[in-house]
Amino acid sequence: MKFNLYHRIIVLSLALLPVVQKAESAAKIDLPDMGDSSGTIITPAEEKALGEAFFRSLHSQVAVNQDPEIQEYIQSIGQKLVASSDGPGLPFHFFVVMENDINAFAGPGGYIGVNSGLITMTEAESELASVLGHEIAHVTQRHLYRAAEAAGRLSIPTMAATLAAILLGTQAPALGQAAIMAIMGSSVQFQIDFTRENEMEADRVGMQTLQEAKYDPRSMPAFFERLQQSSRYYGKDVPEFLRTHPVTASRISDTRGRAETYPYKQYTDSLGYQLIKGKLRVLNSKDDAGTAKYFQAKLTQGTNEQRTVAQYGIGLTALKMQKYQEAETIFQRLSKEYPSQPHYATALARTALEAKNYPTALARYQKLTDLFPNNEAIKFEYITALVRSGDAAKAKLILSAVSAKTQNLPVYYELLAQVYSDLKQPAESHRYLAEYYYSMGQIHDAIFQIRLARQSKGQNPHLSAILRERQDYFLREQIEARRNQ
Repeated sequence: MKFNLYHRIIVLSLALLPVVQKAESAAKIDLPDMGDSSGTIITPAEEKALGEAFFRSLHSQVAVNQDPEIQEYIQSIGQKLVASSDGPGLPFHFFVVMENDINAFAGPGGYIGVNSGLITMTEAESELASVLGHEIAHVTQRHLYRAAEAAGRLSIPTMAATLAAILLGTQAPALGQAAIMAIMGSSVQFQIDFTRENEMEADRVGMQTLQEAKYDPRSMPAFFERLQQSSRYYGKDVPEFLRTHPVTASRISDTRGRAETYPYKQYTDSLGYQLIKGKLRVLNSKDDAGTAKYFQAKLTQGTNEQRTVAQYGIGLTALKMQKYQEAETIFQRLSKEYPSQPHYATALARTALEAKNYPTALARYQKLTDLFPNNEAIKFEYITALVRSGDAAKAKLILSAVSAKTQNLPVYYELLAQVYSDLKQPAESHRYLAEYYYSMGQIHDAIFQIRLARQSKGQNPHLSAILRERQDYFLREQIEARRNQ
């Protein structure tokens, strides 16, 4: 069966529904065949293309994190869970959305997003892992495509309005909230009922993955309980996540009962989790002085490692406030005390870069790349330092050595565009700027840049052919999007 536009719409609609965890069974699960849609609703190639389109669309709607250290961490914990799941060979891509709302979601093609607000609310790495494990289960159990089959009978206007409401929320410009609710009224209950079945299966599989990946199963009910307690203070402004997925006492009881069937043991958070959580708190903060006080209070609490993380948070806050000398002092001390920890030394190099002390920054990044040659986050920061200092040729050389997965990130195209601009190659610069805008879901700007590239001088036949093909591709996609509006 052809995977047409309307199936794509409903898949994206359901992919964007927020999800929470509910465990049902701690035993090893042998799931029955529920009608996998693979090969009937969507082919692997179509699924890959849909996932990439989904990710581009997200970039145009929300702030998807581009920080290389944060991206590296969320990918590492996600892939650790995937390796222990029932789909270890499936492609997955994990990312962080820079929103304080508590949310996480699984999209087509294995794209799994988690809001920064959810990460900072967790009190243990296993709590974050429990959310990701649940989302992985949605993908491995093919829930999105079963949903497409079940929801295929919904009317086209309902599907379109549902997608707009879920994708844009209260910011939908063409429809008021009252109109959206009126249009969606006939189908919303069907969708909730359907996803409840998915949730039951995803939670069973997710808890199993959590345990096999050596994370604490008891983290799931612990996180639920804190969600329930926090929801009491929202009043009328309770987030959509908690309105559509209430955390009840029975849910907490069910997950706790299942978790208790596993042997009890102590679980230690990784240092990476603590550092990234601290960094997200700083990046999300709108009150830098208050954030500094928060970390100051932590200096006398917890383990020595936790107190060190508090120092790191104070240093990052100082750097954000452009207090370079204070940040320099803190990161100098931390990098000397913990020479094998790249986060501290990288923050020290970043301090010199932000202070525009380029010779010192470059020397520090060069040393870091020698010590941690496979660290992609350090490579990206080094490339940024080279671009800012005017060494575009070396920046281009290092860019060519990053992994294929990293080359799909918008920041990769943005840096290439800047490099070629500095190298006085306008056709290549506009070409990669077009790819940057395309990856950000901004097709109009992508077409504008690719046209500028084609008008630029100094092209060889090979580049001319590439530019012509990409322009045609962008135009076809724009026409299709307009036709389906």
